[in-house]
Amino acid sequence: MARRKSLEERIADRVAQRPPMKESKHFEHGPAKWIFASVLVFAVLIHFVIVGIVMIFGH
Repeated sequence: MARRKSLEERIADRVAQRPPMKESKHFEHGPAKWIFASVLVFAVLIHFVIVGIVMIFGH
């Protein structure tokens, strides 16, 4: 009976078959790029809103 490779071995085989990534051409994980950018934009907008509220109400 043939033994099935462990999950780690199967992942290592798949990673080894991939071509090397081009330098600064690809983000490691596509959706992660958009999540990162969205969180960054959201944080900047929240800071502007808070600064505006403090400027209006904080005498």
